[in-house]
Amino acid sequence: MSLPPPPPDGARDLVTPQGSMGPVTPAPWASGAPSPEQPLLRQEAKGEEEEGEETGVQGAGATGTGEQRRRGWGEAAETAAVEEGQVEARDAAAAAAAAGTGAPAGGAGGGRGAWRRLLAWLRRRQPQCCPCAAPLPRSAAHCCHGGTKMAALAYNLGKREINHYFSVRSAKLLALVAVLLLAACHLASRRYRGNDSCEYLLSSGRFLGEKVWQPHSCMMHKYKISEAKNCLVDKHIAFIGDSRIRQLFYSFVKIINPQFKEEGNKHENIPFEDKIASVKVDFLWHPEVNGSMKQCIKVWTEDSVAKPHVIVAGAATWSIKIHNGSNEALSQYKMNITSIAPLLEKLAKTSDVYWVLQDPVYEDLLSENRKMITNEKIDAYNEAAVSILNSSTRNSKSNVKMFSVSKLIAQETIMESLDGLHLPESSRETSAMILMNVYCNKILKPVDGSCCQPRPPLTLMQKLAACFFTLSIVGYLIFYIIHRNAHRKNKPCTDLESGEEKKNIINTPVSPLEILLQSFCKLGLIMAYFYMCDRANLFMKENKFYTHSTFFIPIIYILVLGVFYNENTKETKVLNREQTDEWKGWMQLVILIYHISGASTFLPVYMHVRVLVAAYLFQTGYGHFSYFWIKGDFGIHRVCQVLFRLNFLVVVLCIVMDQPYQFYYFVPLVTVWFMVIYVTLALWPQIIQKKANGNCFWHFGLLLKLAFLLLCICFLAYSQGAFEKIFSLWPLSKCFELKGNVYEWWFRWRLDRYIVFHGMLFAFIYLALQKRQVLSEGKGEPLFSNKISNFLLFISVVSFLTYSIWASSCKNKAECNELHPSVSVVQILAFILIRNIPGCARSVYSTFFAWFGKISLELFICQYHIWLAADTRGILVLIPGNPMLNIIVSTFIFVCVAHEISQITNDLTQIIIPKDNSSLLKRLACIAAFFCGLLILSSIQDKSRH
Repeated sequence: MSLPPPPPDGARDLVTPQGSMGPVTPAPWASGAPSPEQPLLRQEAKGEEEEGEETGVQGAGATGTGEQRRRGWGEAAETAAVEEGQVEARDAAAAAAAAGTGAPAGGAGGGRGAWRRLLAWLRRRQPQCCPCAAPLPRSAAHCCHGGTKMAALAYNLGKREINHYFSVRSAKLLALVAVLLLAACHLASRRYRGNDSCEYLLSSGRFLGEKVWQPHSCMMHKYKISEAKNCLVDKHIAFIGDSRIRQLFYSFVKIINPQFKEEGNKHENIPFEDKIASVKVDFLWHPEVNGSMKQCIKVWTEDSVAKPHVIVAGAATWSIKIHNGSNEALSQYKMNITSIAPLLEKLAKTSDVYWVLQDPVYEDLLSENRKMITNEKIDAYNEAAVSILNSSTRNSKSNVKMFSVSKLIAQETIMESLDGLHLPESSRETSAMILMNVYCNKILKPVDGSCCQPRPPLTLMQKLAACFFTLSIVGYLIFYIIHRNAHRKNKPCTDLESGEEKKNIINTPVSPLEILLQSFCKLGLIMAYFYMCDRANLFMKENKFYTHSTFFIPIIYILVLGVFYNENTKETKVLNREQTDEWKGWMQLVILIYHISGASTFLPVYMHVRVLVAAYLFQTGYGHFSYFWIKGDFGIHRVCQVLFRLNFLVVVLCIVMDQPYQFYYFVPLVTVWFMVIYVTLALWPQIIQKKANGNCFWHFGLLLKLAFLLLCICFLAYSQGAFEKIFSLWPLSKCFELKGNVYEWWFRWRLDRYIVFHGMLFAFIYLALQKRQVLSEGKGEPLFSNKISNFLLFISVVSFLTYSIWASSCKNKAECNELHPSVSVVQILAFILIRNIPGCARSVYSTFFAWFGKISLELFICQYHIWLAADTRGILVLIPGNPMLNIIVSTFIFVCVAHEISQITNDLTQIIIPKDNSSLLKRLACIAAFFCGLLILSSIQDKSRH
């Protein structure tokens, strides 16, 4: 979720949707040209350097050593001891490096000798200023000692080793290998264990919390009353068995009608019927597996009798109790089950039949007349039922499904039982909800209910996309083979007369066609991974479950890493480029943790994350306004670049994942606001800084434009009808409708309706103060005088804390959301002042956070399908049974994919959006034809679905 950067100076591009308009290098702080291992991902160095200068990013022609370029995870940290005594400090660093790697330093002697030389050097040295992010004053230079210097050297050398052995290129190769291995393992597992997630739902799982049941490998939907009635309309469900089955019956009925009371004679049949929904649920009292139960089931097998659509049966405890747990009773139970099994199998051909295995008991709480019901006896009866019912058919698999998951649920909750035999109400509700998922998921297909759902069929657009990417892969392979053969022919040949090697042809630059084919080839493979993760049911999915530790512990981890990786900024202006990348990076990481931990259920966290989303939009207003105000570039090339970078990945995912454009709500939000800012400033009269400097009257004209914009925002915010009429017009409705209406779009837009305007206004005030040299933006200098700086810092801290207290005291989301648009700017401005008023804070930034900030747009979009699952409702499970390892592996792959997509987007932008206006207009015509084709195909798909 990347947004426009701030304006460091007039020559830099201030509105870059992805943090960099030029090609993305393997690391955000690597300053060199692209490595020779990636020749197909880059344009010529000169063109890249020009693009980097225009957009405020380091181009491919920037300076940097070859070693730094090869590392890919940042510059080598060689400033450890160069502040004073550069030569001696560098020798010490070399000695320390040799000691750390065990290699000889400056000759023989090995690592131990290097450490001795390092210690001897430290003893000879006088105490000096420690190498740190910012140089210390001379008065403080004598405070440091050898131990501190050693710690600083170890810190920087540690970063150097990490950077040297872990590059982005090697990380992506490792991620590719991991994906291939995991896909092969999951494919083999499904072939061996079966591909039916219903079996997992009925037989395995674990508790995430006291009342939250997590089936193995799939997600369970919590059905509401309306959904249950919609699924069970004109259906008949029959429960047959003892008192435990009666408990399950009551819990199932309460999903349909929560007011249904458990009353009446317990030892008789209990009917339930909802005439409005035509749902009929019956409980038939048959506490033993005997002739009476057999006769009841036999009636249903007759063709003239209406059969129940679902049959849930089970019994055993009464047989144990009445016959005092005798072996003869177990033998009779086996005979009776054997006689009933063919009838159940016959019913299972037309109805869903479930045999409920007996839950364990809590023997200490059993009354005297139930002491014979032991867990040992229950296990024996369950084994008999499983062996007989599973072998009741000649087929390899019985149609009668074993409902054994209730045993696992009971093992965790039977201690809460009142009598040791019957389960507590929460456990019964879980078992009933599992039954509802088993039957209804395949009918209603809820997004967050992946259990028992078949893979969705491919749509027409998905098939066409698969063909396109397949052709791209084949085309690139052909191109690569031809290029490789030509390269072999052009290898140096030996001159037989002179014995010297000669090159036939000088290497030619990479053609745009090859870059285009390679980009679509990579993108096709990545989209295949997207589809496997969230549509093909190859990988597993699990529900989210929030605890404070799952949210706050990762926050502490990334904070430590962010502090560990820090550098001096290249400039110290307010909201300089490195600082805004850092800001976007840590906000994006917090939002990712918020999503995967399910922290939206905790209101204080929800409100603070809402401020982070508002902060991205604030940067949109600030960055785009600054760019247009300073540079006055209202050309079509600029608009097309921004729109392409923002929307390319989302458009591809809409096709591949069969999702509406509004599903990725943030990209439509930022796109619309960019167009609002552009239209506001581009319409006559065009007012830019250069024109306004000559006459202050133009400042007043710009303020009138902003006031008119604010008036329009207020009108649309409080006139839902007018808003919906505008965005319900075709073809806008195809982009902004979700589930058949634009209410979701109106809600999202209205939630942060003022913050973009606040960003534009802040940019105008800041640039005006900067032009009049009111601000002190030198290195280490406070932004204002000491008194004003201290006062503003105090006000900012108080405002920041006040907002947090208010967010923690909100009663509900509706109340908080109503006030959020007006108060979110308070915390954003407080953060900006706290971050920029002290000169020391403004001069340092976290390279760790800045790296993620440059790919924040891709991180935000990709999380929907390859980190989260079921369209963000659940969590992707690549490694089942180990949640911590699964998060580590899936996160690693997710970040590598996001970075690669960022590079692909950068490369395609250079080709698809050329600077030449005539070529650009031809490309725009092709893009318009492409979207017309999408609209036609979308209409065809909608008709086929209806």
